[in-house]
Amino acid sequence: MATSEEVARLAGVSRATVSRVLSGTVRVSEATRHRVEEAAAQLGYEPDVAAQSLSGARSKTIALGFFANDVWALSQLTRPQYHFHLDVLRSIETAAAKAGFDLLLPSRPNSTASDSYVRLLRSRRVAGAIMVACPPGDVRTQALIESELPTVFIDSIGVGSHATYVTSDNIEGARRITEHLLDLGHRRIARITGTETDPSGQDRITGIRQALAARGIPEDPTLTGRSDWSIEGAYHATLELLERQADFTAVIAESDMMAIGILRALHEHGLRVPEDVSVTGFDDIDLCEFTAPPLTTVRQDADAMGTGAVHALLSLVDGTGVEPIVLPTEIVVRRSTAAPRNPGAR
Repeated sequence: MATSEEVARLAGVSRATVSRVLSGTVRVSEATRHRVEEAAAQLGYEPDVAAQSLSGARSKTIALGFFANDVWALSQLTRPQYHFHLDVLRSIETAAAKAGFDLLLPSRPNSTASDSYVRLLRSRRVAGAIMVACPPGDVRTQALIESELPTVFIDSIGVGSHATYVTSDNIEGARRITEHLLDLGHRRIARITGTETDPSGQDRITGIRQALAARGIPEDPTLTGRSDWSIEGAYHATLELLERQADFTAVIAESDMMAIGILRALHEHGLRVPEDVSVTGFDDIDLCEFTAPPLTTVRQDADAMGTGAVHALLSLVDGTGVEPIVLPTEIVVRRSTAAPRNPGAR
């Protein structure tokens, strides 16, 4: 394992300079920083993050929280509905490592006391926190905002003097995918919704409604199936729609995993996609290319979301205010959508 002395020798600087550059505690010239970072990369040197923290240098640890409860979440990460957020977590890990930070996942469950989570993070001397897809009403959200511990929220809204958030433009994405179906000639468009109290779910419903209203198409509540974000929930919600004999020619799912459940339900009822019913998703996870047929969807940029969250947090740690980041989405058209054979009915 390379040492800081070897890095200093290769870069032509002192060990103290290597420490200052890699800890970020003192500003140095760009030329010096570049030489040290290049030398460290060439030698494969990894600074001792724990030692830096004990020495009083700026903490090099970021707390990572997600979903409703961190300990519970560990058992949930393998569940399919969290596939997209796994990609976000991978990008957070990569960006944090590149910046020289470690990630900490607190190992004890949430307490109902709003300040217990903040006390836990402060006891671990973290530089800040990144919170992924925390549900509305999560006690940690307001506690973190009030604590002024630098925090970035992903797919949930949290704003304060030391807090900001990163999300996709869910309204625009949902509006555009609905317009795609309308342009194909669909008018009876069903939708399977996720949890409506979730900010992303609310925004996606808003986008769908905006697209329908712009074309003068009234909203039909009989074409809405209510679910959670899971494959199973969407599957059963679609079965209920079919049992009501709703005359839809297309279905919008609020996530790709939900779309997979919809495809299964339609197949069991002998309906072909897209010949009888078109189906769209949201996220563009890698499974979309392998569904039957490949899924038309809204692409979210998981890498930009995770990397943007890390960069935003480091700016907050440095005392720089950061505006919320709203990332653009992209429509990816595959073979699950086509013009309806009979626009008037399924």
